Amino acid sequence: MQSSYKKDEKEFLTRLGAHIRELRIKNGLSQEKLSFEADLDRTYIGSVERGERNIAVINLRKICKALHISISQLFNFDNE
Repeated sequence: MQSSYKKDEKEFLTRLGAHIRELRIKNGLSQEKLSFEADLDRTYIGSVERGERNIAVINLRKICKALHISISQLFNFDNE
């Protein structure tokens, strides 16, 4: 992936994606099932989980709804 992100920004996207993957797995969802529940493409979910996307806020909201968590819970990984 070619991007203009700074190292710390890329690291943040990677950590956020890994956290989304962790939450998805804890909820027993495949990428396909999460994408269906969030009304997003499966390949988009995969790229988010790999930290390749600077995900839009509205899509974060969709993912949180599908995972039955709040936006603040999604960003709780920074405290871990």
